[in-house]
Amino acid sequence: MLTFRRAFLAAAFFLTIFYLTTRSTSPAAIPAAPPTAFHKTEAVFDSSRQPSTTAASSDQKHHDANLMRGGANRQPVRGQQTMQDTSKMTLYDKLAYQFPYDVEVKFPAYIWQTWKYTPAHGEFNFREHEATWTEQHPGFIHEVITDQVASHLLRLLYASVPEVLEAYEALPLPVLKADFFRYLILLARGGIYSDIDTYALRSAVEWIPESVPRDAVGLVIGIEADPDRPDWKDWYSRRIQFCQWTIQSKPGHPVLREIVSHITNATLQRKRAGSLKDVAHKNVIEFTGPALWTDIIFGYFNDERYFDMTHSAGQIDFRNFTGMEVAKRVGDVVVLPITSFSPGVQQMGAKDIDDPMAFVKHEFEGTWKPESERHIGS
Repeated sequence: MLTFRRAFLAAAFFLTIFYLTTRSTSPAAIPAAPPTAFHKTEAVFDSSRQPSTTAASSDQKHHDANLMRGGANRQPVRGQQTMQDTSKMTLYDKLAYQFPYDVEVKFPAYIWQTWKYTPAHGEFNFREHEATWTEQHPGFIHEVITDQVASHLLRLLYASVPEVLEAYEALPLPVLKADFFRYLILLARGGIYSDIDTYALRSAVEWIPESVPRDAVGLVIGIEADPDRPDWKDWYSRRIQFCQWTIQSKPGHPVLREIVSHITNATLQRKRAGSLKDVAHKNVIEFTGPALWTDIIFGYFNDERYFDMTHSAGQIDFRNFTGMEVAKRVGDVVVLPITSFSPGVQQMGAKDIDDPMAFVKHEFEGTWKPESERHIGS
Protein backbone atom coordinates (compact mmCIF):
# COMPACT_ATOMS: atom_id res chain seq x y z
CA MET A 1 0.00 0.00 0.00
CA LEU A 2 2.82 2.38 0.88
CA THR A 3 4.59 1.59 -2.40
CA PHE A 4 1.40 2.30 -4.36
CA ARG A 5 0.91 5.61 -2.51
CA ARG A 6 4.49 6.69 -3.28
CA ALA A 7 4.04 5.79 -6.94
CA PHE A 8 0.77 7.74 -7.06
CA LEU A 9 2.35 10.84 -5.50
CA ALA A 10 5.31 10.66 -7.85
CA ALA A 11 3.00 10.41 -10.85
CA ALA A 12 0.94 13.35 -9.62
CA PHE A 13 4.10 15.42 -9.13
CA PHE A 14 5.38 14.86 -12.64
CA LEU A 15 1.94 15.45 -14.16
CA THR A 16 1.89 18.81 -12.38
CA ILE A 17 5.32 19.70 -13.75
CA PHE A 18 4.25 18.57 -17.23
CA TYR A 19 1.15 20.76 -16.96
CA LEU A 20 3.24 23.81 -16.00
CA THR A 21 5.75 23.33 -18.79
CA THR A 22 3.29 22.60 -21.60
CA ARG A 23 0.69 25.30 -21.01
CA SER A 24 0.56 28.17 -23.48
CA THR A 25 2.98 30.93 -22.59
CA SER A 26 -0.01 33.24 -22.74
CA PRO A 27 -2.63 31.37 -20.66
CA ALA A 28 -4.78 34.43 -20.19
CA ALA A 29 -5.07 37.88 -21.60
CA ILE A 30 -4.15 40.58 -19.12
CA PRO A 31 -7.08 42.98 -19.26
CA ALA A 32 -6.76 46.69 -19.77
CA ALA A 33 -5.96 48.52 -16.56
CA PRO A 34 -8.85 50.29 -14.85
CA PRO A 35 -8.63 54.08 -14.54
CA THR A 36 -6.54 55.08 -11.52
CA ALA A 37 -4.72 58.16 -10.29
CA PHE A 38 -1.52 56.65 -11.71
CA HIS A 39 -2.78 56.96 -15.24
CA LYS A 40 -3.46 60.66 -14.83
CA THR A 41 0.33 61.12 -14.89
CA GLU A 42 1.81 60.87 -18.35
CA ALA A 43 4.75 58.49 -18.66
CA VAL A 44 8.16 59.86 -19.63
CA PHE A 45 9.76 58.42 -22.76
CA ASP A 46 13.29 58.36 -24.09
CA SER A 47 12.68 59.70 -27.57
CA SER A 48 16.34 59.56 -28.57
CA ARG A 49 16.67 55.81 -28.28
CA GLN A 50 14.73 53.91 -30.93
CA PRO A 51 14.87 50.22 -31.90
CA SER A 52 17.60 49.60 -34.43
CA THR A 53 16.91 49.05 -38.13
CA THR A 54 20.54 48.33 -38.96
CA ALA A 55 22.09 44.93 -39.48
CA ALA A 56 22.97 43.15 -36.27
CA SER A 57 26.08 41.15 -35.51
CA SER A 58 24.02 37.95 -35.35
CA ASP A 59 20.86 36.76 -37.04
CA GLN A 60 19.00 36.52 -33.74
CA LYS A 61 19.86 40.05 -32.63
CA HIS A 62 18.77 41.42 -36.00
CA HIS A 63 15.58 39.42 -35.67
CA ASP A 64 14.99 40.82 -32.16
CA ALA A 65 15.44 44.36 -33.48
CA ASN A 66 12.82 43.68 -36.16
CA LEU A 67 10.41 42.37 -33.55
CA MET A 68 10.86 45.50 -31.44
CA ARG A 69 10.54 47.79 -34.46
CA GLY A 70 7.45 46.14 -35.95
CA GLY A 71 6.20 47.03 -39.42
CA ALA A 72 6.65 45.30 -42.73
CA ASN A 73 9.95 43.62 -41.87
CA ARG A 74 8.60 42.05 -38.71
CA GLN A 75 8.73 38.24 -38.75
CA PRO A 76 6.49 36.64 -36.13
CA VAL A 77 8.07 33.83 -34.15
CA ARG A 78 4.79 32.21 -33.24
CA GLY A 79 3.88 28.85 -34.76
CA GLN A 80 6.08 25.96 -35.81
CA GLN A 81 9.77 26.62 -36.41
CA THR A 82 12.17 24.79 -38.67
CA MET A 83 14.40 22.41 -36.73
CA GLN A 84 18.01 23.53 -36.62
CA ASP A 85 21.30 21.98 -35.57
CA THR A 86 22.18 23.79 -32.36
CA SER A 87 25.45 21.95 -31.72
CA LYS A 88 27.55 24.74 -33.24
CA MET A 89 25.52 27.65 -31.90
CA THR A 90 26.71 29.95 -29.16
CA LEU A 91 24.87 29.62 -25.87
CA TYR A 92 23.14 32.94 -26.53
CA ASP A 93 21.82 31.70 -29.88
CA LYS A 94 20.78 28.34 -28.43
CA LEU A 95 18.65 30.18 -25.88
CA ALA A 96 17.22 32.39 -28.61
CA TYR A 97 16.29 29.32 -30.63
CA GLN A 98 14.72 27.48 -27.71
CA PHE A 99 12.92 30.52 -26.26
CA PRO A 100 12.14 32.95 -29.10
CA TYR A 101 11.08 36.48 -28.28
CA ASP A 102 8.02 38.18 -29.72
CA VAL A 103 7.24 41.57 -28.22
CA GLU A 104 3.67 41.46 -29.55
CA VAL A 105 2.51 38.45 -27.55
CA LYS A 106 0.59 39.04 -24.32
CA PHE A 107 2.32 39.09 -20.97
CA PRO A 108 1.80 35.55 -19.66
CA ALA A 109 -0.50 35.37 -16.65
CA TYR A 110 1.98 33.54 -14.43
CA ILE A 111 3.21 34.51 -10.97
CA TRP A 112 6.36 32.70 -9.85
CA GLN A 113 7.67 32.71 -6.28
CA THR A 114 10.18 30.47 -4.55
CA TRP A 115 10.59 29.15 -1.03
CA LYS A 116 11.64 25.99 0.78
CA TYR A 117 7.99 25.21 1.65
CA THR A 118 4.72 25.53 -0.22
CA PRO A 119 1.75 27.42 1.29
CA ALA A 120 0.23 24.06 2.23
CA HIS A 121 3.14 23.29 4.57
CA GLY A 122 2.75 24.04 8.25
CA GLU A 123 6.07 25.91 8.39
CA PHE A 124 5.23 28.28 5.54
CA ASN A 125 5.44 31.73 7.19
CA PHE A 126 4.58 33.97 4.26
CA ARG A 127 0.91 33.17 3.77
CA GLU A 128 -0.19 36.79 4.18
CA HIS A 129 2.36 37.96 1.62
CA GLU A 130 1.63 35.20 -0.85
CA ALA A 131 -2.13 35.67 -0.65
CA THR A 132 -1.93 39.28 -1.85
CA TRP A 133 -0.57 38.14 -5.21
CA THR A 134 -3.50 35.79 -5.72
CA GLU A 135 -6.00 38.38 -4.54
CA GLN A 136 -4.65 41.07 -6.86
CA HIS A 137 -4.39 38.70 -9.83
CA PRO A 138 -7.51 36.53 -10.14
CA GLY A 139 -7.19 34.14 -13.05
CA PHE A 140 -3.39 34.06 -12.95
CA ILE A 141 -1.49 30.81 -12.41
CA HIS A 142 0.37 31.38 -9.14
CA GLU A 143 3.08 28.93 -8.13
CA VAL A 144 5.38 28.81 -5.09
CA ILE A 145 8.29 26.67 -6.27
CA THR A 146 10.34 24.62 -3.81
CA ASP A 147 13.94 23.52 -4.25
CA GLN A 148 13.02 20.05 -5.46
CA VAL A 149 10.34 21.24 -7.87
CA ALA A 150 12.68 23.91 -9.26
CA SER A 151 15.31 21.33 -10.08
CA HIS A 152 12.81 19.07 -11.89
CA LEU A 153 11.18 21.99 -13.67
CA LEU A 154 14.47 23.31 -15.02
CA ARG A 155 15.49 19.86 -16.21
CA LEU A 156 12.38 19.80 -18.37
CA LEU A 157 12.58 23.38 -19.61
CA TYR A 158 16.32 23.35 -20.32
CA ALA A 159 16.86 19.73 -21.35
CA SER A 160 18.10 20.92 -24.76
CA VAL A 161 20.58 23.36 -23.18
CA PRO A 162 22.54 21.09 -20.80
CA GLU A 163 25.21 23.67 -20.05
CA VAL A 164 22.58 25.79 -18.29
CA LEU A 165 21.59 22.84 -16.11
CA GLU A 166 25.23 22.08 -15.36
CA ALA A 167 25.77 25.67 -14.25
CA TYR A 168 22.64 25.70 -12.08
CA GLU A 169 23.63 22.51 -10.29
CA ALA A 170 27.21 23.73 -9.84
CA LEU A 171 26.32 26.99 -8.07
CA PRO A 172 27.63 26.57 -4.50
CA LEU A 173 25.14 28.77 -2.60
CA PRO A 174 21.34 28.57 -2.42
CA VAL A 175 21.07 32.32 -2.98
CA LEU A 176 22.94 31.98 -6.28
CA LYS A 177 20.47 29.34 -7.43
CA ALA A 178 17.61 31.54 -6.24
CA ASP A 179 18.83 34.42 -8.36
CA PHE A 180 19.51 32.20 -11.36
CA PHE A 181 16.11 30.51 -11.14
CA ARG A 182 14.16 33.77 -11.52
CA TYR A 183 15.97 34.60 -14.76
CA LEU A 184 15.58 31.04 -16.05
CA ILE A 185 11.86 30.73 -15.40
CA LEU A 186 11.10 34.15 -16.89
CA LEU A 187 13.23 33.46 -19.97
CA ALA A 188 11.44 30.18 -20.59
CA ARG A 189 7.89 31.03 -19.54
CA GLY A 190 7.61 34.74 -18.82
CA GLY A 191 5.17 36.29 -16.37
CA ILE A 192 5.98 37.85 -13.00
CA TYR A 193 8.64 36.77 -10.56
CA SER A 194 8.50 38.24 -7.06
CA ASP A 195 10.30 37.32 -3.85
CA ILE A 196 8.22 35.53 -1.25
CA ASP A 197 8.52 38.41 1.24
CA THR A 198 6.69 40.88 -1.02
CA TYR A 199 3.12 42.18 -0.92
CA ALA A 200 1.23 42.92 -4.12
CA LEU A 201 -0.35 46.34 -3.53
CA ARG A 202 -1.84 46.72 -7.01
CA SER A 203 -2.46 44.43 -9.94
CA ALA A 204 0.18 44.13 -12.64
CA VAL A 205 -2.38 45.43 -15.13
CA GLU A 206 -1.66 48.87 -13.62
CA TRP A 207 2.13 48.72 -13.86
CA ILE A 208 2.34 49.88 -17.48
CA PRO A 209 0.87 53.33 -18.27
CA GLU A 210 -2.20 53.30 -20.49
CA SER A 211 -0.33 55.46 -23.00
CA VAL A 212 2.19 52.65 -23.62
CA PRO A 213 1.00 49.86 -25.98
CA ARG A 214 1.38 46.47 -24.32
CA ASP A 215 2.50 44.97 -27.61
CA ALA A 216 5.51 47.30 -27.58
CA VAL A 217 6.81 46.28 -24.13
CA GLY A 218 8.52 43.03 -23.20
CA LEU A 219 10.11 43.81 -19.84
CA VAL A 220 9.01 45.80 -16.77
CA ILE A 221 11.57 46.62 -14.08
CA GLY A 222 11.83 48.95 -11.10
CA ILE A 223 14.52 50.99 -9.41
CA GLU A 224 15.88 49.52 -6.19
CA ALA A 225 18.30 52.26 -5.20
CA ASP A 226 18.92 55.87 -6.22
CA PRO A 227 21.52 57.03 -3.66
CA ASP A 228 22.10 60.65 -4.59
CA ARG A 229 24.87 61.24 -2.05
CA PRO A 230 28.68 61.48 -2.24
CA ASP A 231 29.27 58.29 -0.24
CA TRP A 232 26.86 56.13 -2.24
CA LYS A 233 29.57 53.53 -2.92
CA ASP A 234 29.72 52.77 0.81
CA TRP A 235 26.12 51.55 0.69
CA TYR A 236 25.30 50.39 -2.83
CA SER A 237 26.99 48.65 -5.74
CA ARG A 238 25.68 50.98 -8.45
CA ARG A 239 24.62 54.63 -8.56
CA ILE A 240 21.27 53.50 -9.99
CA GLN A 241 20.43 49.92 -9.14
CA PHE A 242 17.53 48.00 -10.67
CA CYS A 243 15.78 45.55 -8.39
CA GLN A 244 15.33 41.90 -9.28
CA TRP A 245 13.03 40.92 -6.42
CA THR A 246 10.13 41.74 -8.75
CA ILE A 247 10.34 41.46 -12.56
CA GLN A 248 7.70 41.13 -15.27
CA SER A 249 8.64 39.86 -18.70
CA LYS A 250 7.56 38.15 -21.85
CA PRO A 251 9.33 34.87 -22.65
CA GLY A 252 12.65 35.05 -24.44
CA HIS A 253 13.44 38.70 -23.71
CA PRO A 254 17.03 39.51 -24.80
CA VAL A 255 17.95 40.91 -21.36
CA LEU A 256 17.07 37.58 -19.76
CA ARG A 257 18.85 35.70 -22.51
CA GLU A 258 21.95 37.81 -21.90
CA ILE A 259 22.02 37.35 -18.14
CA VAL A 260 21.42 33.60 -18.37
CA SER A 261 24.26 33.32 -20.88
CA HIS A 262 26.55 35.42 -18.68
CA ILE A 263 25.87 33.48 -15.47
CA THR A 264 26.16 30.12 -17.23
CA ASN A 265 29.47 30.95 -18.88
CA ALA A 266 30.95 32.54 -15.73
CA THR A 267 29.87 29.60 -13.58
CA LEU A 268 31.25 26.94 -15.90
CA GLN A 269 34.50 28.85 -16.31
CA ARG A 270 34.91 28.96 -12.52
CA LYS A 271 33.94 25.30 -12.25
CA ARG A 272 36.63 24.29 -14.75
CA ALA A 273 39.16 26.44 -12.87
CA GLY A 274 38.11 25.05 -9.50
CA SER A 275 37.28 28.50 -8.13
CA LEU A 276 33.51 28.29 -7.60
CA LYS A 277 34.04 27.83 -3.88
CA ASP A 278 35.50 31.34 -3.80
CA VAL A 279 32.10 32.88 -4.56
CA ALA A 280 31.10 33.96 -1.05
CA HIS A 281 27.96 35.75 0.11
CA LYS A 282 29.69 39.10 -0.32
CA ASN A 283 30.12 38.33 -4.05
CA VAL A 284 26.49 37.39 -4.71
CA ILE A 285 25.33 40.88 -5.71
CA GLU A 286 27.97 41.01 -8.44
CA PHE A 287 27.82 37.37 -9.54
CA THR A 288 24.06 36.82 -9.93
CA GLY A 289 22.33 39.66 -8.05
CA PRO A 290 21.16 43.22 -8.69
CA ALA A 291 24.59 44.61 -9.61
CA LEU A 292 24.93 42.18 -12.51
CA TRP A 293 21.24 42.62 -13.38
CA THR A 294 21.76 46.40 -13.54
CA ASP A 295 24.86 46.09 -15.71
CA ILE A 296 23.09 43.79 -18.17
CA ILE A 297 20.15 46.19 -18.47
CA PHE A 298 22.35 49.23 -19.08
CA GLY A 299 24.31 47.18 -21.60
CA TYR A 300 21.06 46.43 -23.43
CA PHE A 301 20.01 50.10 -23.44
CA ASN A 302 23.32 51.05 -25.07
CA ASP A 303 23.66 48.16 -27.50
CA GLU A 304 23.80 49.36 -31.13
CA ARG A 305 22.62 45.92 -32.21
CA TYR A 306 19.25 46.72 -30.67
CA PHE A 307 18.98 50.51 -30.78
CA ASP A 308 19.58 53.18 -33.40
CA MET A 309 22.02 55.65 -31.83
CA THR A 310 21.99 58.09 -34.76
CA HIS A 311 20.02 60.77 -32.95
CA SER A 312 20.89 59.76 -29.42
CA ALA A 313 22.13 62.37 -26.99
CA GLY A 314 24.71 59.90 -25.69
CA GLN A 315 25.05 56.86 -23.47
CA ILE A 316 22.13 55.98 -21.24
CA ASP A 317 23.33 55.84 -17.65
CA PHE A 318 22.17 56.59 -14.12
CA ARG A 319 21.48 60.23 -15.01
CA ASN A 320 18.56 59.14 -17.18
CA PHE A 321 16.81 57.58 -14.18
CA THR A 322 17.83 59.39 -11.02
CA GLY A 323 14.98 61.23 -9.31
CA MET A 324 12.30 59.91 -11.67
CA GLU A 325 8.75 59.81 -10.31
CA VAL A 326 6.82 58.34 -13.27
CA ALA A 327 7.40 55.39 -15.58
CA LYS A 328 9.99 55.74 -18.30
CA ARG A 329 10.17 53.69 -21.46
CA VAL A 330 13.39 52.81 -23.29
CA GLY A 331 12.73 50.67 -26.35
CA ASP A 332 10.72 47.67 -25.22
CA VAL A 333 11.52 48.15 -21.52
CA VAL A 334 9.41 50.09 -19.01
CA VAL A 335 11.35 51.34 -15.98
CA LEU A 336 9.29 52.17 -12.89
CA PRO A 337 10.38 54.72 -10.25
CA ILE A 338 11.67 53.66 -6.84
CA THR A 339 8.22 54.12 -5.28
CA SER A 340 6.76 51.32 -7.43
CA PHE A 341 8.68 48.39 -5.91
CA SER A 342 10.20 50.07 -2.82
CA PRO A 343 7.47 52.23 -1.28
CA GLY A 344 7.81 53.29 2.32
CA VAL A 345 11.59 52.92 2.62
CA GLN A 346 11.81 56.55 3.76
CA GLN A 347 14.81 57.40 1.59
CA MET A 348 15.99 58.12 -1.95
CA GLY A 349 12.70 59.76 -2.88
CA ALA A 350 10.52 56.72 -2.33
CA LYS A 351 6.94 57.61 -1.38
CA ASP A 352 4.57 55.73 0.92
CA ILE A 353 2.59 52.59 0.14
CA ASP A 354 -0.60 54.59 -0.43
CA ASP A 355 0.96 56.45 -3.36
CA PRO A 356 -0.70 55.69 -6.73
CA MET A 357 2.68 54.53 -8.08
CA ALA A 358 3.25 52.00 -5.24
CA PHE A 359 2.75 48.52 -6.71
CA VAL A 360 4.81 46.06 -4.63
CA LYS A 361 6.01 46.27 -1.03
CA HIS A 362 9.20 44.41 -0.15
CA GLU A 363 9.75 43.39 3.46
CA PHE A 364 13.55 43.03 3.07
CA GLU A 365 13.62 39.89 5.23
CA GLY A 366 17.26 39.37 4.30
CA THR A 367 16.71 35.63 4.10
CA TRP A 368 19.26 35.33 1.32
CA LYS A 369 22.26 35.56 3.61
CA PRO A 370 22.83 32.25 5.44
CA GLU A 371 21.85 28.93 3.95
CA SER A 372 19.80 28.07 7.04
CA GLU A 373 17.51 30.99 6.26
CA ARG A 374 17.19 30.81 2.50
CA HIS A 375 17.09 27.92 0.09
CA ILE A 376 16.02 28.69 -3.43
CA GLY A 377 13.80 31.63 -2.74
CA SER A 378 13.00 34.81 -1.01
